[in-house]
Amino acid sequence: MSKIVLWFVKLTGFIPQIFYFRKKVYYVNKKVTSRKIKGSAIIVSNHKRLFDFVLNMYLFFSRDIYTVIGEVMFNKRKLFGWFLKKIGGIKVERDNYDFGFLSKCIDLLNKGKVIEIFPEGRLPLKEETGLLEFKPSFVYLALESGSPIIPLYTNGSYACKKRAKVIIGEAIYAQDLYDSSKTEKENIDYICNYVRSYIKDLGKMIDEKEN
Repeated sequence: MSKIVLWFVKLTGFIPQIFYFRKKVYYVNKKVTSRKIKGSAIIVSNHKRLFDFVLNMYLFFSRDIYTVIGEVMFNKRKLFGWFLKKIGGIKVERDNYDFGFLSKCIDLLNKGKVIEIFPEGRLPLKEETGLLEFKPSFVYLALESGSPIIPLYTNGSYACKKRAKVIIGEAIYAQDLYDSSKTEKENIDYICNYVRSYIKDLGKMIDEKEN
């Protein structure tokens, strides 16, 4: 990450993003979890649109966020791949089952940084209306680093036509959900599904608040 490049993008894009996203932010409990994240954290969000990570960049404006991004985005153009790295993109080779990105994320979390993961792994197809299955990499990061998971849901409605509605849930600590009587795989699967269900419920909360 280059702080110069990142903050140049943040500052020059600040006014345009207001009109582009027109975001409306809800909280499950603002007293517990707000947009001012302190210390290390793992933002875990559903994935509706290509630029969800840009939305979150301005949502948590005061923090520099490192985002786990699939190799497809980096391989489109060399210049774009360079740009993604400069603003905090962490490349993951999904087809090669490369888990090297995990060590990079752990190192950043241990330094008090904020990591962002979209565990669905890709954008949904037109016929896929619900949440896709979650990849469990964020659970490994949470257990290894002790960092809280910040669950997030966005409706993906932006591009100046509709307001981007976002809801931030209460922090989840993976250690609190870990059951030592179960196998590691059982714990990983349980925590992964727990967070997925929580984020799914956040989407329902947005609908309720709007109605």
